Amino acid sequence: MFQALVTNLDKCKSLPELKQIHALVVTFGLTHDDSISSKFLSSAALSERGNIDYAYRVFSRLSTPRVFIWNTIIRGYSNSKNPNKSISVFVEMLRAGVFPDYLTYPFLAKASARLLKPELGGAIHGHALKTGFELDKFINNSLIHMYASCRDIVYARRVFDEMPIRNIVSWNAMLDGYAKCGDMALARQVFDLMPQKDVVSWSSLIDGYVKSGDHKEALEVFEGMRDLGPKANEVTTVSVLCACAHLGALHQGRLMHRYVMDNGLPMTLVLRTSLVDMYAKCGAIEEALDVFRGASNGKSDVLLWNAMIGGLATHGLDKESFELFAEMQIVGIAPDEITYLCLLSACAHGGLVKEAWYFFECLQKHGMTPKSEHYACMVDVLARAGQVAEAYKFLCEMPMEPTASLLGALLNGCLIYGKSDFAEIVGRKLIELDPDHDGRYIGLSNVYAAVKRWKEARTMREAMERRGVKKSAGFSCVEMSGALHSFIAHDESHPDSEEIYRLLKFIVSQMKLDVHKDNQEFLNLYEMKCT
Repeated sequence: MFQALVTNLDKCKSLPELKQIHALVVTFGLTHDDSISSKFLSSAALSERGNIDYAYRVFSRLSTPRVFIWNTIIRGYSNSKNPNKSISVFVEMLRAGVFPDYLTYPFLAKASARLLKPELGGAIHGHALKTGFELDKFINNSLIHMYASCRDIVYARRVFDEMPIRNIVSWNAMLDGYAKCGDMALARQVFDLMPQKDVVSWSSLIDGYVKSGDHKEALEVFEGMRDLGPKANEVTTVSVLCACAHLGALHQGRLMHRYVMDNGLPMTLVLRTSLVDMYAKCGAIEEALDVFRGASNGKSDVLLWNAMIGGLATHGLDKESFELFAEMQIVGIAPDEITYLCLLSACAHGGLVKEAWYFFECLQKHGMTPKSEHYACMVDVLARAGQVAEAYKFLCEMPMEPTASLLGALLNGCLIYGKSDFAEIVGRKLIELDPDHDGRYIGLSNVYAAVKRWKEARTMREAMERRGVKKSAGFSCVEMSGALHSFIAHDESHPDSEEIYRLLKFIVSQMKLDVHKDNQEFLNLYEMKCT
């Protein structure tokens, strides 16, 4: 009977089936059998087909559950939508006189990390020390992760430094902690000091650079990984593709695609979506469509469709993005908030006010609440179409405070259509919202300069200087023969800068000649018409 129940549990595919097996356990009087209880509660609490609340109700009827079963319930809640319940069950466990073991605390640390409550994690840490687990690597590794997730990197480092013996998990937890907190200098320091590195170590460093915006460094680290490290996994690949997308490094993105194919990495939805996003952002829209079409309808979800619709929208292919949206609905993929954001973006690029209102209303009609990004897109649509007054009215009637990106969209419309009165109001509000952003002062200065109010334009620049805000240098990135070259204004750091400027000067001179020629042809034609 025992083996038959275990076999049925392994084959179980849904909660109703799990309940039927539970009924058999009760019918045959096996509820107090530790082996059956452990197996059943593991299936109910930890598997996708289970339900942690149902598992807890079954657990609460056991007379004297062992520590393993308590840990199973604590673990189940630490993975659930209600991690707080892990702590409640732990308190029950202590009141029942059951002594926690080395598995109990990592699940509690995970719950604290998911709740982003370092004070709760600190209490768990203190309890682990009192019960004599201060030297346990498994517990300390989970504490490093917990403190880092709660952005208390100082305590994470303290736990790491006090460990008498560290394993690769300890080093990876510390490296990932620094990366998550955006301290890439210390993350790199930890990486360089590691006695051994695995795919997690390399992936954490690459992902850290991507998230901190240093995409070029991320690609350089990946090159080192290809030469010295282990084979990349899905996490590494997705991070590298993200870096390629941000840099517009199409050649390197194609090489990454080939790397995926050559190394037999499974084409998961996440990886396919990243490839579509990379090709679209690098301007290779046909290649993005090829990857997108490579997914069968049964293996696609809304994220993949959003990436493709968004890619089409970015390139001004509004008609194609609308057609893909219609196709998405035909195959039964329900749109989400991001889908409508992509469609509104397509409307903004195409100046399609009527269509934008339609999608904005559809969003609300389908029970979704517009976010600030949706409102920003609507303001952008109206402002780009010259309906600045309508955009300002729409902004004033929003159920939330306007964000800087929202006001920025309106300011751009004001500048394009010469609405200096609105532009001044919006520009001043932007400085109030974001007083340390250089672009806010420059934006308002440009507003004044456009209407020849030179004194006010100079005042804005002076206000920026008094506050100590420095203008960030804009840069462009060019990919040549697979190598990335970055340039800023008046930059002479490139080894071929002398030749580059010589060629640039020649191109400008040719452009001036062409303009003069075109102007002369126009004047000749005009004179002929006049005579």
